Amino acid sequence: MDGGLTVVTNPIVAVRLTSTLSSFEVNKKYSRGLCIADFKGKLEMVVGTPVSCMDLELYSTSDQFLVKMDDNDALLGSYPVDDDCRIHVVDRSGAKEGEFSDLSKVEKFTISDDAYAKKSDSVRSFMKKQRVGRFNEEEMAAKESEQAARDAKEEAAASAIPVGSRCQVQVPGQPTKIGAVMYVGTADFKPGHWVGVKYDEPLGKHDGSVGGKRYFECENKYGAFVKPTNITVGDFPEEDFGLDEI
Repeated sequence: MDGGLTVVTNPIVAVRLTSTLSSFEVNKKYSRGLCIADFKGKLEMVVGTPVSCMDLELYSTSDQFLVKMDDNDALLGSYPVDDDCRIHVVDRSGAKEGEFSDLSKVEKFTISDDAYAKKSDSVRSFMKKQRVGRFNEEEMAAKESEQAARDAKEEAAASAIPVGSRCQVQVPGQPTKIGAVMYVGTADFKPGHWVGVKYDEPLGKHDGSVGGKRYFECENKYGAFVKPTNITVGDFPEEDFGLDEI
């Protein structure tokens, strides 16, 4: 029986790819049976450097330079390539780093709205033919009617909430909170009617100001804005948290 040692090498190797054209690192797997010429062809699709302008440098797993991979007929596996080694692509085409990733240098195609409206193969044309979205008059009318009903319900609820009253706030998915009504009306941050509440505990999001505009005064993290339909006005005494106990 032969007592020799047999070494089995994985036919696939996972390497890190870097390039003089990019600051990013890419992880890829390749067959050790690829010749360097074919390997460069695959790298061209990854880094953008033409094969004819590509030099390869092999670095160890600790990023120590090992060897130049300059024999196009040699197999990838003939070089000391191990998993997590780095193969650096040197671009000799004259391109600069970031040239292919800087979108500000790409010329933008523009078309006037009138010209776009006349095209028969556009997304807008397709939506018109299929009566999708805003091109479906019945659907849009139904949505507008539903929104008008929601707005009317919110306005009616808001008109029944006096500023200064005690309230209970019940927002779906959140715990019930107790506080005082500080503001009722519309706001700049979002459409619709809103109620500004000062909570009894620091369960809010701000101090009564949003987007640089102040709507009411309270301590930070005690203020919040909620929809009128999520508020119940009533006799909700402020919790003393046992401060009167002796």
